[in-house]
Amino acid sequence: MDHQNLELIENIRQQFDNTPFPRIPLEQSPKDNSELLYLHNLVTAYYFRNRKIINTEGKVILDAGCGTGYKSLVLALANPGAKIVGIDLSEESVKLAEQRLQYHGVANAEFYALKIEELPTLGLEFDYINADEVLYLLPDAIAGLQAMKSVLASDGIIRTNLHSSHGRAGVFRAQAAFKAMGLMNGSPGELEIEIVRETMEALQDEVGLKAFTWNSDRAQDEGWIMANYLLVGDKGCTIPEVFAMLRGADLEFISMVAWRRWELMDLFKEPDDLPPFLAMSLPEASVEERLHLFDLLHPLHRLFDFWCGNPHQAQAFVPVAEWTEAQWQEARVHLHPQLMTSEIREDLMNCIDSQTPFEISRYIIVPTLAPVAIESGIAACLLPLWDGPQSVVSIVEQWLQIRSQIGVNLESISDETAFEEVKELLIRLEVFLYVLLES
Repeated sequence: MDHQNLELIENIRQQFDNTPFPRIPLEQSPKDNSELLYLHNLVTAYYFRNRKIINTEGKVILDAGCGTGYKSLVLALANPGAKIVGIDLSEESVKLAEQRLQYHGVANAEFYALKIEELPTLGLEFDYINADEVLYLLPDAIAGLQAMKSVLASDGIIRTNLHSSHGRAGVFRAQAAFKAMGLMNGSPGELEIEIVRETMEALQDEVGLKAFTWNSDRAQDEGWIMANYLLVGDKGCTIPEVFAMLRGADLEFISMVAWRRWELMDLFKEPDDLPPFLAMSLPEASVEERLHLFDLLHPLHRLFDFWCGNPHQAQAFVPVAEWTEAQWQEARVHLHPQLMTSEIREDLMNCIDSQTPFEISRYIIVPTLAPVAIESGIAACLLPLWDGPQSVVSIVEQWLQIRSQIGVNLESISDETAFEEVKELLIRLEVFLYVLLES
């Protein structure tokens, strides 16, 4: 590694030693944040790729660039029975991460002050790697990906992210301005933060940089200023560059983590009535081409947040919507682990009692574009899932029993119709991974 990159890494290390990130109070727990736990549960990524359910007991999970350990705590709570290993360039951050997990009683965790490129020295193999908000700081992102691949189990999954050149354009312009002012020479600290704050507040509100990047309500949040305006080593890329990095590291793109929010066809007024050129070309476009076009047309996302893994390791499966009747008859239904809380079950029961729709998406909104609500009557047949997995057949029986109890004015239905109604409900919920189906 050349002198310039070594100096950059040292400046990044000093920055996070001086201002550890994230600045989340030690006592704060994510235990009630169903969505955050959903995103960091190996079950979510593994099911999305393979349509199989994995047990997290005994798995080994890496938090690469763990910072002060908040995501390490999230990973521990989301993956019961897993061993958590955290690494970070900053020794001060590692100390805080250790304190955080000890405070919350997480015993099966260990932390190391280590560069990502040095991962092989641990002698461990990981089933899941979380490298959140770190890859874009590395002088060589491909080297970072290669290091993670070298310690990844054959069917393991990496969740990582890179900044979008387009989605974060305003922030990169701000960084360039503050570099020109000499604020990012070395490792910025409290003085530089105060200068950024004073400069941005002094600008007229209609000045482009302030209008598009500044939030006066967060002006006193030093962590926010540091993570945006003064982030040493920060850089962006495009979708083609992301895919080129993955090819360079011999990794396979799986999906964007918030996959539903990257649907190209959602950008058009009439997706079923496109101009002829688009109607002919878009169906033939690759995943890379579709994501690239989305980012160019609508640079909504500051992060390319995605899952990847070793090539050719995905298990073949038939989409639920294409199952045969025999597969449905043999299938079992699991509720996503992050929905299996007493609070959510109580909410469902209250909706049943009051005969109001059960808005399941209020707990995990990220895979949706609009609220997902279930009519209270048929939602009641899901209640047994809070006790454990159920067969589709038993859920259908539950639905038939519920229909016979909820009103004499309801028209009776056949077993076949009840089966179709339950299938329709499960297919709808499985799209968002609220329920997980195995045949």
